[in-house]
Amino acid sequence: MADFKKIRFQLHEIIFEADTPAGKAFDLALILVILASVVAVMLDSMKDFRAAHEDLLFYLEWSFTILFTIEYLLRLWVVNKPGKYATSFFGMVDLLSILPTYLSLLFPGGQYLMVIRALRMLRIWRILKLGQHVAELNQLMQALRASMRKLVVFLLAVLILVMILGSLMYLIEAEENGFTSIPRGIYWAIVTVTTVGYGDISPQTDLGQVLASVAMILGYAIIAIPTGIVTVELATKKNITTQSCPDCSREGHDFDAIFCKFCSSELNPEME
Repeated sequence: MADFKKIRFQLHEIIFEADTPAGKAFDLALILVILASVVAVMLDSMKDFRAAHEDLLFYLEWSFTILFTIEYLLRLWVVNKPGKYATSFFGMVDLLSILPTYLSLLFPGGQYLMVIRALRMLRIWRILKLGQHVAELNQLMQALRASMRKLVVFLLAVLILVMILGSLMYLIEAEENGFTSIPRGIYWAIVTVTTVGYGDISPQTDLGQVLASVAMILGYAIIAIPTGIVTVELATKKNITTQSCPDCSREGHDFDAIFCKFCSSELNPEME
């Protein structure tokens, strides 16, 4: 029994951690496999390439699916609470990365080709599996979560701004110049403030063009604000480890942490 627990613990360290040579090698190998599978999905969407290499793409897809299935089952096995991991974000991503290939076996008829195509395109979700294998991405996600309230306030301010600009433009330009409603004016304001500028609708009057100029300048002024908010969180973020809790599988613990900050479980339980 002790050997059994030791094997589970060692596999957990390899699969969920990136602080050890074995963990880093596992993450690197998995990243390469994920990227290769995504490239295969993209090539599969190219009609000429798919017609010329149909057999190769078929074998590659099933090879990737089997590898990801083994990885998914191992992840469920090494954690103490597999149900919690299975319902987590990355657990759902892992499932979505293999489910479409198996579901395609249930739709062999020609009348379901569109369903199969939709299922096959879901395999692009595999790119999200990269998130749990790149420590810097985890740090960025934590900075985004920490600055979420500030970002929500910022977006709310932008929303109020575009509503005011859109309403003013509707009053100034009116329907004869394409601003047929306030929502149409808000659409123009969003396109203008974000500096996209489709050009499908534009002000024709002098006053409308002055307001458009103000909106463009405001767009350049506010576009850097969310970047600054997240950058501050990144700069002040404490050093964290990739240590994963054996119970809840959450990361983001300090280097000297003994217990999980999310579920209070011991991070490195001793082998009995």
